[in-house]
Amino acid sequence: MGVSPVIWIAWAAVATILAALLIYRGTLLQNEDDQIYLDANAEHQQHEQELILSRAKKLTPYVYAASAATVLMGLGILIFIVMQALKSFN
Repeated sequence: MGVSPVIWIAWAAVATILAALLIYRGTLLQNEDDQIYLDANAEHQQHEQELILSRAKKLTPYVYAASAATVLMGLGILIFIVMQALKSFN
């Protein structure tokens, strides 16, 4: 018997969450400038950049957790498949 479809669905859900987080973080950082030159009248630009960076930093732990969960679940599925293949050869 192969890997249960429930396990594949759970892995796909976690991978989808990871993809959504990465896309969202990418769209946030798309508006972030690497270097800006500010004069005294452009404080709102500095505030916008700080807001963008703070939002991206808040996402980082979730991205790490979703990445780790995706990798660990994928390894678990792979180990399960290899064990089933070794059982079928015996």
